[in-house]
Amino acid sequence: MTQKRLTRTQFLERLLAIMDRKHHWAWPIIMGPGISKAQLKLHYQQEFLVYVRDFPVLLARVHGQNPPPDVRRMLAENIYEEDTGGLSFGRSHPELFNEMMRGLGFDGETFRRATLLPASARYRTWLEKVTASRDWVVGAAALAVFVEGSVKDRQEIQAPSKPKTEAEIEAYIDAHPLIRHHGIDRQHMDLIRAHQKVEAGHRQDAYTMVVNYAETRNQQNAVLACVTKGLALWMAYRDSIAKACKLKKA
Repeated sequence: MTQKRLTRTQFLERLLAIMDRKHHWAWPIIMGPGISKAQLKLHYQQEFLVYVRDFPVLLARVHGQNPPPDVRRMLAENIYEEDTGGLSFGRSHPELFNEMMRGLGFDGETFRRATLLPASARYRTWLEKVTASRDWVVGAAALAVFVEGSVKDRQEIQAPSKPKTEAEIEAYIDAHPLIRHHGIDRQHMDLIRAHQKVEAGHRQDAYTMVVNYAETRNQQNAVLACVTKGLALWMAYRDSIAKACKLKKA
């Protein structure tokens, strides 16, 4: 018997229920005052190699599957910013990431010479596979909904954030853990500024493209299975970083 297609409201709720679980116990520790530079280095090496370095390329693979024009536009704007910084600071987000790392005292070789932990490699392999899917909406769900999303998505969908003023962005920078706990000079924080500058409404775009264009129950099921798989691999990935950093769960 063919399953009845979920309404958009039902489908959105299923997605948000998965994203409600995208939180790892070690995150407050990694962003807290007790973490060492060596532990931060390991954490950021994995982040860089798993998705930061190649995120624009992975997005472009989804764009290249020829989704509808309004989706192509949303993806193209995201790729443009990620790969050029054209909507913010004129430098790609991977470049801005490396600049932030320089503020921590790590040069580019620290990341180019790094190797993936086994769970990190499994998560990266999934990203490669899912963005090569024949159905662009599955790849969009993996990247735009899951990778770029967080446990805060429900709040953002229900009460969308407004574009921040310059003063609000600088206040956010001042409160950032890397400045508060590790003394990074503010000049190295343009990646965080870029996120704050361009991402108002970004979560709505992500869910709109997936919820509106998963047109059959089979597509909806494929998207939900994709995001559920992503969550499992992401949790294992975060577990492995916590273990490598010798972090203890409270």
